[in-house]
Amino acid sequence: MSDKKMSSSRKHHLKSLMLSIAKGLLETESKEKEEERKRYMAESCPPLSLPSGVQALQELCRELHHKIDAIDEDRYDLEVKVSKGAKDIEDMNIKVIDLKGKFKKPALRKVRMSADAMLQALLGSKHKVTLDLRANLKQVKKEVKEEDKELRDVGDWRKNIEDKAGMDGRKKMFEGGES
Repeated sequence: MSDKKMSSSRKHHLKSLMLSIAKGLLETESKEKEEERKRYMAESCPPLSLPSGVQALQELCRELHHKIDAIDEDRYDLEVKVSKGAKDIEDMNIKVIDLKGKFKKPALRKVRMSADAMLQALLGSKHKVTLDLRANLKQVKKEVKEEDKELRDVGDWRKNIEDKAGMDGRKKMFEGGES
């Protein structure tokens, strides 16, 4: 199905099926909500039976007033909790905005700093630390090879020129200096 495209009639058919299923689900959900509402009302609000005497009516009114007062107290407590929570959230948002505004990220620059200066910056000016990187290195004696000596020992330059003068000297240069 991924390789081929669906025809428009097939798409329309599938869409209508999906809509009809969704409509059925919504209807059942609304019926369930209505039944739940009826069940809740039956549990929390029993049917009202009006007494015939004045004394009984006054007693019923007092009882209803007490229930209304208790519900108002609960509602007030919940409103206070919600408003306090909303105020706390608003204060924290303001603090976050203030913190974001105060600390701007600085443009970083390349700084050349020696190791001693870096340690002093990290540890503070109280600590005097010198970092000598060459202190722990091994001492290596340089060996001079004989070939290097020969190359460096050119000798007297006038003698060298006299050797190369004339045909014999040019011949020696091409033959590698052997005679």
